[in-house]
Amino acid sequence: MRSHERHTLQGIAWLRAAVLGANDGIVSTASLIVGVAAANVAHSNIVLTGLAGLVAGAMSMATGEYVSVHSQADTENAALAQERRELETDFAGEHHELTEIYIRRGLERSLAGQVADQLMAHDALGSHARDELGLTSTMSARPLQAALTSAGSFSIGAAMPLLVAALAPPLHLISETMAVSLGALVGLGALAAKIGGANPLIGAVRVAFWSALAMTVTAAVGAFFGTHL
Repeated sequence: MRSHERHTLQGIAWLRAAVLGANDGIVSTASLIVGVAAANVAHSNIVLTGLAGLVAGAMSMATGEYVSVHSQADTENAALAQERRELETDFAGEHHELTEIYIRRGLERSLAGQVADQLMAHDALGSHARDELGLTSTMSARPLQAALTSAGSFSIGAAMPLLVAALAPPLHLISETMAVSLGALVGLGALAAKIGGANPLIGAVRVAFWSALAMTVTAAVGAFFGTHL
């Protein structure tokens, strides 16, 4: 017998947070390093700036993701509390509501009523949470998990251009940082697209184009202010 199918959407929340964090870590840190290096500052200051960007960026990602996802969790909990009260005060009305949902999905009224009977007998709140509110255990908000995933993936991504900047000779620091960062971003974009079921080439090109643009603009700004300040 075949095992139950697993679809890519089951891990899309985790994938989104991890890919966003890693991409942001590489792009923001590499752009920061390139921009400062273009201003012709000391090598130690470039590395220190990259390190500060890594720490600040990871904390910013964690804070932003935690607040955002926690707000989503609060909204979900409020909706579940309201549904729980409605089940306590108007069970028949909630049964009718669930029956109508199944009818709109294509079931005959008699069968829809039987399905609602059995599901509500098993788990009334869970049935309404899933079919009326669209909430499931696999898609529910997890603020701490999202914060840790974003901070960790950002740090891993940011460590790459930082390591290159620390080891590269000053004369080739900008070119090597950009080359290694873009190579990593292309691979990450292709991998993320493949895991999500999209075209890897399109994902890689999209990430490479916007990342290269970000680094180029930041380098231009650094070079301009480095010669005028």
